[in-house]
Amino acid sequence: MSFSIAIDGPAGAGKSTIAKTLARKLGYIYVDTGAMYRAMALYIIRENIKPEESDKISIASKNANITIEYHKGEQIVILNGENVNPFIRSEEVGNMASVSSANKEVRLKLVELQRQLAAKADVIMDGRDIGTYVLPEADIKIYLTANSSVRAKRRYEELTQKGIQCNIEEIEQDIIERDKRDSNREFAPLKQARDAVLVDSSNMTADEVIDTIINLVKSE
Repeated sequence: MSFSIAIDGPAGAGKSTIAKTLARKLGYIYVDTGAMYRAMALYIIRENIKPEESDKISIASKNANITIEYHKGEQIVILNGENVNPFIRSEEVGNMASVSSANKEVRLKLVELQRQLAAKADVIMDGRDIGTYVLPEADIKIYLTANSSVRAKRRYEELTQKGIQCNIEEIEQDIIERDKRDSNREFAPLKQARDAVLVDSSNMTADEVIDTIINLVKSE
């Protein structure tokens, strides 16, 4: 029987970093749902569709074939046969992903693939609605968060280390607006599942967060 860990939380809370490390330590498969939504967003951008054109997003989503492959332990996101890992981490793609992920057709298409993966193997999945919608029967559910200023600082440091010029105030404003969109969308909004453990990482190191979750797994 497969075992699943669901990690939800707002943008910039460190979900992906924590999930990847946990997957390595526990020997699970890491399913980066955010990367899948970003791949869909990249496709929509490449089709020259604007964020407000919801009908066009619905139609376009049906033509985007998004899969996950693993090479030497690294997750590769494939969009219509192309490895799009190098193109899906920009702010433009992130903002489009926040908008397009609220589209019901987009979510239904990707959720089906995510559930298939979880049914076949031990997985760690992170996103906005994993514990509430994608994997409501997950064995362990975590709601990982941090205050907006901490999340903006982390994102700023990540981008500047890559040589990308950015403004920390603008990043925080983007995070606040994204939180609002994600929490208020009609279909599968961002919220803490009733049976999820709240982990606020504002004053925690990554190792402390990881140890907390590993202890929860061991107690099962």
